[in-house]
Amino acid sequence: MDVTPNQDQAAIRDTARRAARELLAPHAARNDAEERFPGETLKQLGRLGLMGINVPAEYGGSEAGVVAYALAVRELAAGCAGTTVALMVTNMVAETIVRYGNEDQKQRFLPRICGGEWPAASFCLSEPGSGSDAAGMTTTAVLDGDHYVLNGTKAWITSGGHAGVYLIMARTAPGPGSKGITTFLVEAGTPGLTATRPEEKLGLRASHTTQIVLEDCRVPVANRLGDEGIGFKVAMSALDGGRVGVSAQALGIATAALQAATRYATERKQFGGPISQNQAIQWMIADSATELEAGWLMCLRAASLKEKGQPHSREAAMSKVFCTEVANEICHRAVQIHGGYGYTREYPVERHLRDVRVTRIYEGTSEVQRIVIAREILKQWQ
Repeated sequence: MDVTPNQDQAAIRDTARRAARELLAPHAARNDAEERFPGETLKQLGRLGLMGINVPAEYGGSEAGVVAYALAVRELAAGCAGTTVALMVTNMVAETIVRYGNEDQKQRFLPRICGGEWPAASFCLSEPGSGSDAAGMTTTAVLDGDHYVLNGTKAWITSGGHAGVYLIMARTAPGPGSKGITTFLVEAGTPGLTATRPEEKLGLRASHTTQIVLEDCRVPVANRLGDEGIGFKVAMSALDGGRVGVSAQALGIATAALQAATRYATERKQFGGPISQNQAIQWMIADSATELEAGWLMCLRAASLKEKGQPHSREAAMSKVFCTEVANEICHRAVQIHGGYGYTREYPVERHLRDVRVTRIYEGTSEVQRIVIAREILKQWQ
C-alpha cells in the first residue's frame, strides 16, 4: 500500500501541522491546568477547513477524504489532545449527517458545523447505565404531532454545553435490544435540553465532558436523521469511522511523548554523558519508534478502506486496539526516560500520559474491539 500522501492529503496535513504548532501547542498546558474549553480555537480550525475534512465541498467541507482526516488528527493531537477530541467528534457528526441526512438537513447543518460558526458538534449515544452496551439505552422519543418529545439522560458527551448541534439516539419503540432506536439532530438552545457541569477528568481536560439531560425536549420531525428504527445502525457506522480517528489521536499523543523523551535523553546528563548513550534508553526509544510506525500503517489501512467504501469494521477495531495500547506504553516509557521530572508538570510527558489513557476506553474499549475482531474472524469459519 502506497502511504505517500497525495496533494490534497498533504495540504490538509500541513494545515493541521501549522495549526498544532501555532494555535494548539502554545496553550495546551494552560488549557489542561485550567480545564479551559478552547471554543475560539475550534472555530478557527473550522475556518481552516478542518471540521469537515471528509464532507463534500458543496456543504462547506474540505472533501479531502478519510486518510487526510487521519493525517490531520495525528498532527493536531500532538499539539493538544483535548482540543483535538472536540474536532474529532465534530467531524464524526458531520460525516454521519452526510451519510444519513436528507438534502434539507445537509444544507441546514453542515455549513454551520464545517465553517466554524459553531465551535463543535456532539455525539450522544452513551447513558449513565449503558456504555459498552449501547443498545441498553433508555432515552425515549415519543411522536406528538409534528414533533418528537425526548426524555432521558446521555453521558460522557464531548463538548456538552458548547456544541451547536447534538446528534442524539433515543428509543421510538419499546423493548430491549437495538431495534427501535432512532437518531435526532437537536440544536443548542432547544427547550428541555441542558448540559450538566463538566466531569472532573484525569486527562483531556481541555475537552468538556458532560451529561445531556432531556426533559420533554420537543424536536421537529424534520430533524429526525434517517428513518425510525435505524439509529443503532447509524451509531455503529459512525463508531467504525471514529475508531480510525482515535487511532490517529493516540499516535499523535505518543508521537509528542516520544519526541519529548528523545529530546530529554540527549540533553540529560548522568555519569558523565547524556542518558541517550545508555542501551536501556536506546531500546525504549527504538521500541517506541517501531510501534508508532506499525500502528500508523494499521491506521492508514483502515482509513483507506473506509475512504474506498469497503468493509472496515475489523481493520478499524484492530487499528484502535493496537494503536491505543502501544501509545499508552510509549507514553509510559517517555515518563520513565524523564525519571522523576517526568512525574512533574514541568515537562509535558505527564500530560501526554494522562491524555492517552482514555483512548483505550472511548469509541469502544479495547475489550470490545477484541470482541469485534474475534467475531469478524470466526464468522469466516461458520
